[in-house]
Amino acid sequence: MSSVGFQVATHSGYFLGGSGLCRLKCKVQCSQLWQSTSLVNNQKEKDRYSWIDQSTSYLHVQSLRNFPTEKLCGEVVVVRLDSALLLGHLGPCTFLLERALLTIKYLYKARAKVIIVTSWDTTLQSNNPEVKSIDSFAEYLSSLLQVEVIPVDGGPGLISFKKEEWVQNSIILFENLLNFRGEVANCNDFSQKLASGATIFVNDSFSLSHKILASTVGITRFCYASLAGFHFDEELTRLIKITDTTRHPYIAIVGGGNFLRKAPALRMLISLCDGLFFVGKLSFQIMKGLGMPVPSQFIERNAIREALQIIQIARDRNVPIYYPTDLWCLNNDNCGTLGVINSTGQLDGWTPADIGPSTLEKISSIVPLYMKILWIGSTKYDLAEEFSVGATQLGQILEKASFDNCEVILVGSAACNALRRKTGSSTQCIEFKNATVVWEFLKGRILPGIAALDKRYPYRIPWSTVFCDSTLPLVVDIGSGNGLFLFEMAKRYECSNFLGLEMNEKLIIRCLQGMALYEKRNLYFVSTNATSTFHSIVSSYPGRLSLVTIQGKSV
Repeated sequence: MSSVGFQVATHSGYFLGGSGLCRLKCKVQCSQLWQSTSLVNNQKEKDRYSWIDQSTSYLHVQSLRNFPTEKLCGEVVVVRLDSALLLGHLGPCTFLLERALLTIKYLYKARAKVIIVTSWDTTLQSNNPEVKSIDSFAEYLSSLLQVEVIPVDGGPGLISFKKEEWVQNSIILFENLLNFRGEVANCNDFSQKLASGATIFVNDSFSLSHKILASTVGITRFCYASLAGFHFDEELTRLIKITDTTRHPYIAIVGGGNFLRKAPALRMLISLCDGLFFVGKLSFQIMKGLGMPVPSQFIERNAIREALQIIQIARDRNVPIYYPTDLWCLNNDNCGTLGVINSTGQLDGWTPADIGPSTLEKISSIVPLYMKILWIGSTKYDLAEEFSVGATQLGQILEKASFDNCEVILVGSAACNALRRKTGSSTQCIEFKNATVVWEFLKGRILPGIAALDKRYPYRIPWSTVFCDSTLPLVVDIGSGNGLFLFEMAKRYECSNFLGLEMNEKLIIRCLQGMALYEKRNLYFVSTNATSTFHSIVSSYPGRLSLVTIQGKSV
């Protein structure tokens, strides 16, 4: 769709049009109308679904994959890269590396002028020669991309960069973002400097979605398009799969500690899953709630009520809750000696290390009963990795399940590493190294890095069906209210198509019912929040966008 030369009217009651459209000054009240009762019913169903799931509607983001390639040519594009995928301290992940580089290669091939912004921890990566300086990191990127990457020292932005140098080179690397306090503070001035000279922002650092940073959130205020890169888009799709209950029965194996902090996420899981198996320190809290004897040092006193709530929800839904039957424990008197102790037995003199063989047998016996499995959190307790003996065996059980047509999702380094220690290669499982993003998502919290991106309207509009001639110039009215204004305009100017965007669902339903009386097919209305979905909707229109009006409230 061509959008060159379209105009925007932002004052309430003022309409400024192009050819064939005159200036009008009036009080505007809009009525949204539809074509037929069949479309009314169809839209009702869409609205019903979208409003039930409105808490996750922000996940429908505009991606680079769906952005018109021709609009990238010659544009300055800032890419927020996840350096962890390139530097390898998360373990062997060739596939993720290739996907991370794909975004940059795609933009480069589309003849966009690419700016890479990222961060790397020189302390954690002290043995990695690639991160000793920005020059060495740029050289490393050049070797991966097979394109020269120019490092820019000093503050971010294109102020200090010589534009003539960009004629010969299309990729620029800014200084390590960890060197600037404005990054973590999401400083407005710093965000503006990051975006200086750029028109498009592409976020490809999904692991930072739970943080509010200048390079993932603040920068979007200064770019006309904010998109998800290929890696980001794929990870987001996988994240949504966690709450998808299409494949069932669905069981979650949940470990780690800090029951109180994770309680909202556990309530989410117990409402989604058909079974929960608690391991790690979380299991003690559940066992205590079920009335079993548990040493007081293993109990979070301030989380007893939350544990009882989760148990009650499970009973109400008739969802089974499992817990370890035995544990590998370290003898406190004979340091280094491991023994298997019944989980409900006497633990005095022993420190729990990991789930025991009987527990693993129990897991192995129930896994075939489920079509989808989520493992999130460690099976071990507070002891060192050398005393973790159950995680690897659990990884083997789940790997076998993944080859038996079971969808397996692994979250956190403990789960992912347990599988890789055995196989040494990629698996069929879905993996999330960064568990924090998933925990925040399961708690129902908005992930800032995702929310900051442009939104994608989740439905495809059949333009050739709703309009008699979808090649006519398009007039869009944002906040069209009851639609009377557009209805009148559509009657007067048959040489244009008119689209109303309104987020009030009740107005939409009422007007759709009246649309059946309207004979012309140059008017259409959509229930959506145009603030976030406008670009996604109009970019698919075959014709030219000629005018955008924004209705405001009269004072």
